[in-house]
Amino acid sequence: SLTDSPVTLKILQSWAPRVSHYFDKEHYTYVGHQIVIQESIEHFGAVVWPGALALSQYLESNQEQFNLKDKKVLEIGAGTGLVSIVACILGAYVTATDLPEVLENLSYNISKNTQNMNIHKPEVRKLVWGEGLNEDFPLSTYHYDFILASDVVYHHAALEPLLATMVYFCKPGTVLLWANKFRFTADYEFLEKLGNIFNTRILAEFPESDVKLLKVTVREN
Repeated sequence: SLTDSPVTLKILQSWAPRVSHYFDKEHYTYVGHQIVIQESIEHFGAVVWPGALALSQYLESNQEQFNLKDKKVLEIGAGTGLVSIVACILGAYVTATDLPEVLENLSYNISKNTQNMNIHKPEVRKLVWGEGLNEDFPLSTYHYDFILASDVVYHHAALEPLLATMVYFCKPGTVLLWANKFRFTADYEFLEKLGNIFNTRILAEFPESDVKLLKVTVREN
């Protein structure tokens, strides 16, 4: 039906132009707040990728459809933390996760951009896809309303554990919002695998950036 066709969007210039001596800091504005992101050259997870911009923009523009206020939100592969920061500003209880080597920069960005704000204090935790999920995030204790993921499909050796992680956390009632650049066969193969397990729907496409944004939910029997 027509209602299911994705909207076509453009990633807007949400970063504020500035004169800065710090080549590693990016300034963004979302939900009326200036967000300063420190990037790092050493790690994949330390650069803001287009999927993060697309997802941040989408969350900002679709607050009625996806109301994050007081919801429990888990970001996997949080990277620089931009999406988690936007989710915090939108009122969510956020847990931002990534690999150990990314956590220092992630924690720095999140605390810097959420301090002195009247919001739920975000948490930053280590999560290696597919490893120790039962021990670190036992399902008896942890249930999330939303899982956020952007640009997580890039390192094609990690796709099986990524899928296992999505399956682990995406329970009935959970909405996974996933934004990614689609360039390679492996990207589409991952999407197909996801579609075999879950209901998947493309909510938005950003053709200039090759980004698609998907809503993924557990199939109702």
